[in-house]
Amino acid sequence: MATRFDPFQEMDRMLGQMFAADRASATMPMDLYRSGDHYVLHVDLPGADPGTIDVNVEDRTLTIRAQRSSRTEQDVQWLAKERPVGTYARQLTVGRGLALDAISATYTDGVLTLSIPVAEDAKPRRIEVQHGASTAQIGTTADAQASA
Repeated sequence: MATRFDPFQEMDRMLGQMFAADRASATMPMDLYRSGDHYVLHVDLPGADPGTIDVNVEDRTLTIRAQRSSRTEQDVQWLAKERPVGTYARQLTVGRGLALDAISATYTDGVLTLSIPVAEDAKPRRIEVQHGASTAQIGTTADAQASA
């Protein structure tokens, strides 16, 4: 079996373990898109315990938190330990026009999905234009009948 050793990658890994103990908080990739009358947010949370996932909204700030615990096997010698542990956290400032009280969330296969509906008053709507006789013609007719 061939073994490849990259001393720079190994040094980077060791320094990362020593100085970036809470690297998990920096790695919460997401996708956001609009589909019809709601926004969809997919957040990668691989290995997060579903019971630790917390989504809350305060004012116009959406906060997502989750915890990934470290494995606690006894009597093991780690050969590589690259998966981050700790608390994931991400905050997003959301704009007006969203129904923040109607957000739904699901967690499947390591992906947290939020569906954020657009508020009713922010949805585009068509305003019907009324057609009718002009005011000047109505006034002229009424004046002609009064003088007769």
